[in-house]
Order: sequence, then structure tokens, then C-alpha cells
Amino acid sequence: MSTLPVPGVAGGPAVSAPGVAGGPAVSAPGVAGGPTVSVLGVRHHGPGSARAVRRELERLRPDAILIEGPPEADPLVTLAPELEPPVALLAHVPGAPARAAFWPFAAFSPEWQAILYGTAAGVPVRFCDLPAAHSLAESEDRDEKRGENEDEKEIEDEGRDETSGLRADPIGSLAAAAGYDDPERWWEDVVEHRGDTPFEVIAEAMAAVREGYEPDEREARREAYMRRTLRAALKEGYERIAVICGAWHVPALTGPLPPAARDNAILRGLPKVKAELTWVPWTYGRLASWSGYGAGITSPGWYHHLFGAPDRPVERWLAEAAAVLRDEGLAVSSAHVIESVRLAHTLATLRGRPLAGLGEVTEAARAVLCEGDDLAVELIQRRMVVGDRLGQVTDGTPMVPLQRDLRDQQRRLRLRPEALDREIDLDLRKPLDLDRSHLLHRLGLLGVDWGALGESRGKGTFRETWTLRWRPEHDLALIEQAALGTTVAGAAAQRARDLAATDRTALAELTALVEQCLLADLPQALPEVLAALSAKAALDTDVTHLMAALPAMVRAHRYGDVRGTSAEGLAVIVRSMLERICVGLPVAVTGLDDDAAAGLLKHVDAVQAAVALLETDGGGEEVSPRSRWLVTLRGVSDRQDLHGLIEGRLVRILLDAGELDDAGDRMARAMSRGQVPARAAAWVEGFLAGGGLLLVHDPRLLSLVDGWLTGLSGEQFTDVLPLLRRTFGGFAAPERRAIGERVRSAGSGARDERQDVDERRAAAAVATVLAILGKADG
Repeated sequence: MSTLPVPGVAGGPAVSAPGVAGGPAVSAPGVAGGPTVSVLGVRHHGPGSARAVRRELERLRPDAILIEGPPEADPLVTLAPELEPPVALLAHVPGAPARAAFWPFAAFSPEWQAILYGTAAGVPVRFCDLPAAHSLAESEDRDEKRGENEDEKEIEDEGRDETSGLRADPIGSLAAAAGYDDPERWWEDVVEHRGDTPFEVIAEAMAAVREGYEPDEREARREAYMRRTLRAALKEGYERIAVICGAWHVPALTGPLPPAARDNAILRGLPKVKAELTWVPWTYGRLASWSGYGAGITSPGWYHHLFGAPDRPVERWLAEAAAVLRDEGLAVSSAHVIESVRLAHTLATLRGRPLAGLGEVTEAARAVLCEGDDLAVELIQRRMVVGDRLGQVTDGTPMVPLQRDLRDQQRRLRLRPEALDREIDLDLRKPLDLDRSHLLHRLGLLGVDWGALGESRGKGTFRETWTLRWRPEHDLALIEQAALGTTVAGAAAQRARDLAATDRTALAELTALVEQCLLADLPQALPEVLAALSAKAALDTDVTHLMAALPAMVRAHRYGDVRGTSAEGLAVIVRSMLERICVGLPVAVTGLDDDAAAGLLKHVDAVQAAVALLETDGGGEEVSPRSRWLVTLRGVSDRQDLHGLIEGRLVRILLDAGELDDAGDRMARAMSRGQVPARAAAWVEGFLAGGGLLLVHDPRLLSLVDGWLTGLSGEQFTDVLPLLRRTFGGFAAPERRAIGERVRSAGSGARDERQDVDERRAAAAVATVLAILGKADG
């Protein structure tokens, strides 16, 4: 392969794509002794490419290495040997970190192996792609032009997708030309499963695919900057330069390079922002393409295996798969492994592949190890093909104080970040578990959803169940909130204050914020939040808003007791809100349609449950909160203009509270023939919403409902049937069964009484009755 000197560079360096790994570098004719540039075209995250790049660098022994990536990360290269991949370079804009970009690296990424080689050999390693300062600014400009609303945490793949800006997939085009219908399988056969990587062949193939292709503006800028960085390295006097980049860019760096003035013109006037970069942990789940990472791979765990086990990879993979299945209690023997290996190799031979790929080993595992069980195959897919690996960064990595504080607390509380879901149960009576709960609630307030709070399996308010899963975006969220404070507790408190000071925060949101402050143990923020809540509650005239807010306030008051957190001022606000609810409820129940009545009913039930948590004794006051609430309900329930759903529910609440002794009479009136059937059905729905056991234990109420139903005409029954189905469908199965047995036994009992009459003994009484009626002869 011939090479051409770079125009305008003293010494005429040879710029080429070297031959097969292990072969000689090619120098330009007539410029012997000049600097040599070797461009190694790779696939990002390719294990075969990674091994070949490492071997080629060891053969070339370059004195400078250029890698596709943001140049601002050059000072971070020296930290790489101390990191545990997968990791990613994170670029963000200080003060506006919602705009960010990630450049992920795995152990099997060719760029990562080049970095490790360069740091070990003492060779300068530089990144040569468009700076993050420009790419982030360009992204912002594109979004403004499109007028798009970005997600809160957008993750971009700036400079990491070798097919960016293409009208067609080059790998797909080459695979089709080779007769493959699967580009991934073609790349694995010709690159990843070989003992070497034919860099020269890849360069020629990419040149053929790019023939006549004009890059778009963004790609043209990227490649222009790569050439500028290459020229700068040559000007500094480096003699042997290795460039590691996506295979697609090789033709732009190996042919006759355009004049520097042309590239400078392309790069002139680029938008720019201030960008900061650091290393952050990454996960194989985020590296997989299904996770939303644009330039990802579908099988990072498989590629990690290929890179770490170059000898007998199929045998080792299937043996590990068998171990995974055994850990789940599935019986897998050595004979299963042997047969699955034979099947995988046989499938590869029949398909003309140099080595069994992921498709073959998966089919072999499905047929032999899993015996056709798709769930077992999915287990192998999740645990091995994708993997649960989470990278680690060292304390020397640049971090904002908020990140460093969280890292220290994770160590102190023994909460290690993990890529897969991990469930933990916390007993809040234990100091360690209480501190863990405080940390997780504080992070939630900051938008770092490391833990999701679920339903506790234990009883009481002293237990919490959390599901933990660390995602790379959490580091970005911490950076975004870094301006709020240097510690997690301080930042969470300031976040609560900021939310409380916002006029747009609704009353219900403020009450939830009070609850969060207590759960997160943020007493320093509570006074301001309570003041904002009191002011908002005093001005809010919508009683439904107050009803929606009260339950959270009552829970917050209880948490102040359970967790030992001071909740001064809460009781006064709770009583004030309840008093305003009691005053406004009679107006709120007027003139409701079906939907409005259903919505109000939910608020009534929520307030009823909240009031039950309050002290029954008002602490020396004449009227307790519970009594005040029940008096209000009693007064409202006596009105004649209520919606049937509301009236029925209020009667049931008062009955359960022991405040009514005429519930049967009220039901009889509600279901009398003078009432519209639809209203009667709504009344029954509201009354029975608390459960159906009342009908089982009160024969009179059951008889009233049964008599009303049997008295409906066919058309009326059809009209109310949806309401009845909704009502009785909400009962538990044992309740429905018990009600049915009661109705059946009542009906059969009536029939039995008629059938058990002794006609011989009754004859005398019948004769007497007939004589009285003057029908003795009859």
C-alpha cells in the first residue's frame, strides 16, 4: 500500500493505515527517515480491535498517540490506570450541567487499551476529536433551532459514534457486499473472531464506502479538528504517531490531507461554552444499545468475555453459563456443557463461521443447558450477555464536593453502588439504618433516585424497604445540584428552601415537601417550608386543595414522633387546615355530577384516614379534631341535595364511627320506590365502598339491598348494572361468596317454611278461618 506525504509539513511524514497487525509500517517513497503516522481504524468497544491495537502499538512503539475523544480530557489520561472500567468521560457546562456528554470506555475498548499502553510506556496520549466546548455548544444551538424540549437529563454520544451523520450504515453496506444479512455477524467474523485485525483492509473498505461521500457540517468539523491535532503533533517533532479512531474516519486522515487553511476555515467561528470534564463510573447495562446509548453494543458481557478469554472462549463461556444456572438451582451437568460446546462448534461450521459467535452459543445453551426454557435463557442474557459490571473511579478523580461527600457517606454507611437492583430492609430503630434512610431520602429530594422506596414487608412505621440501583446519570445529577451545597444534607436542605420559596409550588406539593424534610431529617429547612405552607394554606380557597394536602401533613406530624424529629408548628397548621375543611365541605358537596362526586369522595376518604391518625383527645381543648370532623359529616349527611355516592359514603363512615343508629332507615329511604334507580345504585356504591362484610353481618341491610334489586324492572336493572358490578366487584372473593350464601340461605329458608306445613294439623285451623269468613261449606 502506498502512502502520501502530508502537504505543508516539513519532512513529508508518511500517513498510512498499516497492514495486518504485526506487519511492517509503510513509509512514503523518497521520504525515508521522515515522521510516520499510523492510523488504526477500529470499532468502538471491539475486543478483537482492542487486542490488535495493543499489539500494533507494541510493534510500532510510537512516541505519541492520538485518540478520538475530547481534548479537554488530556489531563485526565494519567488517572486511567487507577480506574476500573467501564468508566466514561463526562463533559458538562458549569452552571448549566443539564447539557452534558459521555464518552464511555470498557476494558475491551481499543481506545482504552491505547490509553493504558501509552501511560505504561510513558508515551504522550492526547485526544483529537472536536473539543467538548464546541460539541456541547453545537448541541445547544441545534436544539434551539429545532425548538425541541429536551429531557431533564439528556445524555448524548458526542464524538463516539463512527457512523454519525451517515446516510447509510457502512458496516451494513460491507456486510451486504460480502453476502451477510447481519452486519454484526459479518464484523465478528472478519474482525472480532480473528487473531488479528486487518487495518489495511478496513481502511481500503472504508475508502470504497466513502467514495463520493460529502460529510455533513458536524462531521466535517470533527474530521477537520482531527487533522489539525495531527498537524500540531507533527509540528512538535514527534516522529512516530499512532492515531486510533473509528474506522469511518480513516480515509479522512490517511489520504492527501487538505491544506491547513481549508480546515481552519471549517473550524472558524464555532460556538463555544466552558466545559469541564471528569471520569465517572459506567455500567454494562448503559453500554448496551437497548439502554438508549446510541453507539452502544448489544452484548457487552460477551465482548468482555472474548477480550478476557482469547483461548477457548466458547468452552469457557458455556461453562460459566452452566455455573450461573446452577446458582439458580437448575441441574446442569458437565455432560450438558460438553454437548453444548459440540453443538455450538457444529453450528458455526455449518454456517461457515471461523468461530462460534454469540448466536451459536446462545442456541446451544438454549437447546442443551436450558432444555428450551426461555426464562433460563433470559437469565444468561441478563447476567452474562449484558452483565452487571459497574466501573469505579478513585478518590483522585476530579469531583464536585457533593460527589465526594456522597462517596464518603457510602463508605460510612456500607452502601456500595451496584448496577443491578438490590433490595434492602431498614429498621429505623437502628442508628445505622436510620442514617441510611436519611441519606436516601435526601438524595431523592436532590433528584438522585438511587433508591426507590417500596412497600415494607414488616409491620409498623419503623421499617422501610428500598430497591437500590446506581445509574451513571446520578453523577450528572449531583454535579447539577453542586451549587446548592458541599454536602448532601446541606444541598437537600437548600433544595427544600428553594422549592418552598417558589410561588408555583402547589399546596399539596408543599405538604409533601414537609414530609420529605422530616423523612430526610432536615430540621434546618423545616421552618421556612412550614412558613410557606402556612401562608399558602391561608390563601387557598379551594377546599379540595386543602383536603389533598392534609394527609401528608398528618403523616409528617406522625413522622416527627416516630423518628424523633422535632415537628413544632405542624399541629397548629394541621388543626387550622382541618377547621377550614370542615367549614368549606358543605359548600363543596353542592351540585356535583358523577365525576366530581367520585373525585371528592377520594378526598373525603383520605381526610377520614388522616383524622384517624390524630390524637382523639384535643390536649385539653373542648373538641378534638376527630369529633369536629364527624360533626361536620353528620351535618352534611342530613342534607337532601347530596349526590347519592357522597351521601352513602358519609352514612357508612358515621356508622363505622358509631355516630349513627338509623343507618338501616336511611338505606331504606335511599332505595325506596320514589328514588331514581341510578341514584339508589350510587348510594349503595358509596355505602359499600368500605367493604362488603357489613352485608354479611347485618341481615336487615342485606334484605334491603336484595329487596331493592329484585324490585327493579328489567330496563332499570340494566341501567344500574355497571354501578353494581363496580361496587360488588371491589369486594374480596370471600366477601362476595359469603354474601351469596346469605342470600341463598334466606331464599331457601322461605321456601322451606312453605314446604314444611303439616296439612293434617292445619286442617282444623283452616276450617275455623273459613267459618269466620262465612265459607264453611267451601
